[in-house]
Amino acid sequence: MQHSSSLKPAEPIAQAAEPAIQVLGRTFAVLDVLARNPDPMQLKDIGAATGLHPSTAHRILNDLVLGHLVERVDAGTYRLGMRLLEYGNLVKARLSVRDAALGPMRDLHRLTHQPVNLSVRQGDEIVYIERTYSEHSGMQVIRSVGGRAPLHLTSVGKLFLAADDAPRVKAYSLRTGLAGQTRNSITNPQQLERELGKVRLEGFARDNEELELGVRCMAAGIYNDAGELIAGLSLSAPADRLMEDWLDKVQSTAQRISAALGYRGSRR
Repeated sequence: MQHSSSLKPAEPIAQAAEPAIQVLGRTFAVLDVLARNPDPMQLKDIGAATGLHPSTAHRILNDLVLGHLVERVDAGTYRLGMRLLEYGNLVKARLSVRDAALGPMRDLHRLTHQPVNLSVRQGDEIVYIERTYSEHSGMQVIRSVGGRAPLHLTSVGKLFLAADDAPRVKAYSLRTGLAGQTRNSITNPQQLERELGKVRLEGFARDNEELELGVRCMAAGIYNDAGELIAGLSLSAPADRLMEDWLDKVQSTAQRISAALGYRGSRR
């Protein structure tokens, strides 16, 4: 997978494209104007810069304030809101973790000759954002980059669930029904809580053919400079070839990636 080293200006075709929903186009225009101005802006100036009637701009701004995307500084004056900073930090974390992880992932793959996966949580699923593997790994099922899987059926997903408190885990179980995919899948809330207790105690997680028969995984968490779990590193292998001494290598690699992201905690 290739990654651009820098953002390029939008191509003409992108500039000409218009959102299918008109109000979204107007909303984007308001946000763009606020982004270009470092100081809070008056409603009349926002309207003039976007070409919107003041009443239309006011309605859009009110909704953006409700969503915390825009902050009302005082009557009739606006600036970008803190939620955009939160979104930006999330995007930054997910992009930087990939950059920090790719080299260590390749090193781990060279040591084990098995697929190594980098995943993040998105709602009730994990999303695979990077993978290193060879065609001779012996894996019959390949989870592609961008693929998704339920949290409770994956080793990385269990890491994220283990970081949640009991009410959140219970809510997850109720929302999803803990649907299974193989005879080994965890489909019982009590069984899941026991499994998560083990994950919390040991500091790593496993998938014992719970997502796909014939495939086992082991995973360790990746943390940012604030000590937050932001991703998981997992190694997949045919069930009869997974070696226990790989676990330490997975944990060491995850710790190496975390350190590159500024994490200063010790490995469990």
